[in-house]
Amino acid sequence: MKILFVVPYVPNLVRVRPYNMIRALSQRGHQVTVLTVQANEAEQADVAHLRQFCHEVRVAHMPLSRSLLNCTLALAGQEPLQSVFSWQPSLVQNSNHWERFDVIHVEHLRGARYGLYFKQNSPVPVVWDSVDCISHLFRQAAVESKDLLGRLRSRFDLPRTERYEGYLIQQFDQVLVTSPGDRDELAALSANGHAPIAVVPNGVDMAYFAPDTAVGRDPATLIVSGKMSYHANVSMVVHLYQNIMPLIWQRRPDVQLQIVGKDPTRDIQAMAQHPNVTVTGTVPHLPPYLQRATLAVAPITYKAGIQNKILEAMACATPVVTTTPAIAALDLQPGKDVVVADSPEMFAASVLSLLEDTSRRQRIGQAGYEFVARRHSWAGVAEKLERVYQEVARHREQPLSQALSI
Repeated sequence: MKILFVVPYVPNLVRVRPYNMIRALSQRGHQVTVLTVQANEAEQADVAHLRQFCHEVRVAHMPLSRSLLNCTLALAGQEPLQSVFSWQPSLVQNSNHWERFDVIHVEHLRGARYGLYFKQNSPVPVVWDSVDCISHLFRQAAVESKDLLGRLRSRFDLPRTERYEGYLIQQFDQVLVTSPGDRDELAALSANGHAPIAVVPNGVDMAYFAPDTAVGRDPATLIVSGKMSYHANVSMVVHLYQNIMPLIWQRRPDVQLQIVGKDPTRDIQAMAQHPNVTVTGTVPHLPPYLQRATLAVAPITYKAGIQNKILEAMACATPVVTTTPAIAALDLQPGKDVVVADSPEMFAASVLSLLEDTSRRQRIGQAGYEFVARRHSWAGVAEKLERVYQEVARHREQPLSQALSI
């Protein structure tokens, strides 16, 4: 198929969902053309990498100053700020040959404006990948964010986002999300209670995230990973450091904590003052950190989407201790594939217990690896996408009114 894939940020190994979808579709013989916006020159290497396996990559420059101007101008209107942050008209207005594509795939709320443009100016079916229900995230961030500005921003944009998402899910031939929970949250925003929403989960690159038996595990080392400026991750790490680690250190003062991920906030950077905490910032490759850690920890409180950090650790056969909200979208067996504990006391106790039990760590790590290999390969995700694309292409003249069975 000829696929136009529109992404409101440059896909890369951090923005794993669009990057791996594009790569997997290309590997399966599809002709993928990517439209994206580039915020700075540092992203040029990622653009060059995309061109190695895409049919074509078209880029419009989108400096942060332009994004902030878009948001400022939107304050007086009704659109959520997320929906205008990446809007660069020149990306789509310099060509009108869209009819040569079989399907147009648009990523995220930030890309939804591009999707609406194509629905108005092209006969090609448009699939909008909402990824998560953003208003559901804002609803949680408005209460739980550790950052006052983040709470205020979420409260401001929440009603706008609820209205806009409710409108968007009625506009496209198919809507995608990562989890059943996000599907239900989005569907609840529909004015008539119906919307064509299907679940396509995230995957893991099993060749990149993989166990390495040649690498030994560092003793008593915990790892927490993710983009460390993302509000849900910031809340998670602050909760871990303030409420859980003191209980662990009380019993095991030798335990090390590695906080691995780009753009750590000042609060997270300050945690490195503790002699047992390392804050890495951006790392060239995440798998070696996961492969060396004794345990991966993810005391997530937000309930949304699929947590890549959990799947990636499991793919490296690193046992994971996490919370009930974190696995809501995953068909995991607590105690077998993963350890689940919700209170700080139970979380700390679970970590301490696993640190003392090598054989149990190995069993859980292996079970987690087998789960990811069986259920979350990107090749499997690409197969589901193909079925979505084929179905909407067959209904090119008749938009769908129900979710696809995939």
